[in-house]
Amino acid sequence: MKLELLATFRSLRAFNYRLWAAGAFVSNVGTWMQRIAQDWLVLTELTHKNATAVGIVMALQFGPQMLLMPLTGWAADNFDRRKLLIMTQGTMGLLALGLGILTAKGTVQLWQVDLFALGLGCVAAFDAPARQAFVSELVDESDLSNAVALNSSSFNLARMVGPAAAGVLIPVLGSGGLFLLNAASFAAVIAALCGLRREEMRASQRGPRGSLWEGFSYVWHRRDLRTMLLMLFLIGTFGLNFPIFISTMSVNVFHLGSNHFGFLTSMIAVGSVAGALLSASRDRPRPDLLWAGASVFGLGCLMAAVMPGYVAFALSLMLIGISAQTFTTTVNGAVQLATDPHMRGRVMAILIAVAWGGTPIGAPLVGWVADHWGARWSLVVAASAAFLAAALGYLDKQFLRRSAIGQKVEKDSSKAA
Repeated sequence: MKLELLATFRSLRAFNYRLWAAGAFVSNVGTWMQRIAQDWLVLTELTHKNATAVGIVMALQFGPQMLLMPLTGWAADNFDRRKLLIMTQGTMGLLALGLGILTAKGTVQLWQVDLFALGLGCVAAFDAPARQAFVSELVDESDLSNAVALNSSSFNLARMVGPAAAGVLIPVLGSGGLFLLNAASFAAVIAALCGLRREEMRASQRGPRGSLWEGFSYVWHRRDLRTMLLMLFLIGTFGLNFPIFISTMSVNVFHLGSNHFGFLTSMIAVGSVAGALLSASRDRPRPDLLWAGASVFGLGCLMAAVMPGYVAFALSLMLIGISAQTFTTTVNGAVQLATDPHMRGRVMAILIAVAWGGTPIGAPLVGWVADHWGARWSLVVAASAAFLAAALGYLDKQFLRRSAIGQKVEKDSSKAA
């Protein structure tokens, strides 16, 4: 048991990864506090329980991931990722500060929240692929899959702590106070980036400076990558709209306050942490977990849609969290391992754009369904998309097993034997 535990957290042996993970966790807690405060501000203060307005804010925040994808992936592959991250993290901190000041003064309007969400989305579009690819500079290639899974664990642990804290602090500090706390939290990750031991970092493998569109051509000629990204698109577009599902179920179905809203978001994070730690315990991501994780995610959404009470709904969110994290972590690790190192930034930009860039399509649609048909039906939409993704993965499972990632799993298994 002790050896298994050590294997699960093996990436933390590296000083640079430990420092990076600590700073990122503090920043992620602040980010989740802001997300909850922002959704609550839009849903209950700037509108009259309008889920479509929440969906529009989400669309503006995540839409740039798709629109700027060629440029952001190219930047992650061709610039110093550490310096790029210092710039993006600092800019996001300033945006949180600006929104916090407006909200704390009581002068914020919905169009301003939309504008700040768009600005944050543009900066985050450059931050996300660089951050994902940067992990490969902090650990050995053999620990990359583990580091990716531990990143997800940290992110979701922050999602467990941040929303719960937000639910308690919103009545005390107001949404503006939480935005200001988030602005301060970016200092932790910037300090970590500045404190890394440069001599211990792995040099990123870069090829010649290719075109912005080279990543699309690379993915197009890789059937395994196409299948995984299509599955991710379906679940990311229609299934990962947790702010809409949870806020509308909390306010419109169960008639709860901000503290319960934050608690429900933390419950889904409990499942996500469990799913991420299970993924970290595996040596390699297994292709079969793609369609299996998507299937269980769909089942969890259906269960949540029919739950009669708050407690039962909260428990179903844990299953959604475990399955969603199993699926997304498997996709993330599989894509990184199956991609040539010099193309990793561009391919990760495509992955992130697929995961979150579909939000401008899915979030307003799911919000409209919640407004006109009811919050429970928005979860049925998520379940339908997940089952379709699972069917695609199942039909292509034999090819995925023969793909680059599948062959790596088999090679590692034969070595272990």
